[in-house]
Amino acid sequence: MSAPTFDAVVLAGGTGRRLGGASKPDVQLEGRRLLDHALDATRGAAAVVVVAPETVAVPPEVRRTLESPPLGGPAAGIAAGLAALGVAREPAPLVLVLACDVPRAASAVPALVTATVGSMADGACLVDPAGRRQWLVGVYRRAALERRFAAAPDGAGGLGVGRLLEGLTLLAVPAVGTQALDVDTWGDLARLGGEGAGSGIDPVS
Repeated sequence: MSAPTFDAVVLAGGTGRRLGGASKPDVQLEGRRLLDHALDATRGAAAVVVVAPETVAVPPEVRRTLESPPLGGPAAGIAAGLAALGVAREPAPLVLVLACDVPRAASAVPALVTATVGSMADGACLVDPAGRRQWLVGVYRRAALERRFAAAPDGAGGLGVGRLLEGLTLLAVPAVGTQALDVDTWGDLARLGGEGAGSGIDPVS
C-alpha cells in the first residue's frame, strides 16, 4: 500500500445559530455525530486535526486545535489546522479541508485527491448540483494555502474562505448524490434522514 499523500483539517466550530444553538459537530445522524461522519472522510490521511472547542469530544488519535480568536471563521480554522499539522513532523503536501457538517463527503475524497495529484492545479473542490463550489470539501496543495495566508494583509483574521482561495487554480469535481449536502438547518438534517441533535434541542422549535 502506498504512503498517505494527504493530511486532513476538519472544521468543527461555529455557533450552530440556524440549529437553535446546538453544537453542530454533536448533532446525530443515523446514530452517529456529524463529526464522526466527517472523520470517516479522513481515512487514509497521514494526520488529522479537528478544529473545535474543548466541549467537542475527539478520538484520542486525532489532534485538536482552535482558531484564534475563537469563532474567527473557517479561514482562521484552516490556518490553525495547518499550524497544528506541522508540529513535530513533516506535513503532507496535500491537505483535505472538510467542514464537519457535510456527512456524505467521504465517498468524494478519493476523487478529490486523485484529481489534485494528477494535475498541476492548486487543488480540487466539490461542486454541488447547482454549480456552487463547496470550498470546505476540498483537497489543496499545502504550499498554495500557505502562499495565500502569507499574502493576506492580516493573515487569517477576517478573511473569508473565498478570498483565501482567490487566484488559485482549482479543479471542480461534481458531487454525486448527497455528497455535497451540508447540514445548516434541521430541514437539511431531515433530508439526510436524521432525527435531531445529541444536545437534546427540539429540531422543530
